[in-house]
Amino acid sequence: LAGKSEMKDDEIQKAMMKLQESAMKKQQEEGEGNKKKSAEFLEKNKTASGIKVTASGLQYSVITEGTGAIPKKEDTVKCHYTGTLLDGTKFDSSVDRGQPAEFPVAGVIPGWTEALQMMKVGSKYKLFIPAELAYGASGRPGIPANSALIFEVELLDIVKPGAKPAAAAAAPAVKAPKAKK
Repeated sequence: LAGKSEMKDDEIQKAMMKLQESAMKKQQEEGEGNKKKSAEFLEKNKTASGIKVTASGLQYSVITEGTGAIPKKEDTVKCHYTGTLLDGTKFDSSVDRGQPAEFPVAGVIPGWTEALQMMKVGSKYKLFIPAELAYGASGRPGIPANSALIFEVELLDIVKPGAKPAAAAAAPAVKAPKAKK
């Protein structure tokens, strides 16, 4: 056989197509299952104590209400957050990294964009985001298609345009060595 395949090129291509179709079908079935689980969860969750629901379907509860300014869509914010799937699987956390995240309010998933514009600096909210306000049918690595997501978000600050990141601002100035004469 010395490097020769017993399958012809067209047979290999057909086998690969069949494998790809099978994988796509499985992904679609999982997505439909997630859609159903998400809808059931959100339907039950919206009646829980302290849960508020917006017109878009975003659900949230206020853990701590801050007293600072409320960001606008064109602002950049600094937040700490932890994101989980409905089963509790953590997929991302700035808290675990020990470094707050900075990003434009309009540069995140729609559920976050909406929530951030309701929060005052210093607030901590728990968000229950329907798939259509998150990553939808496409999902992303670590987040299956049609998954509702849960985030605990703490709005730390509204970053002023041109402001240096906190780490850079806190770093001491470096003195240049004097030239020898």
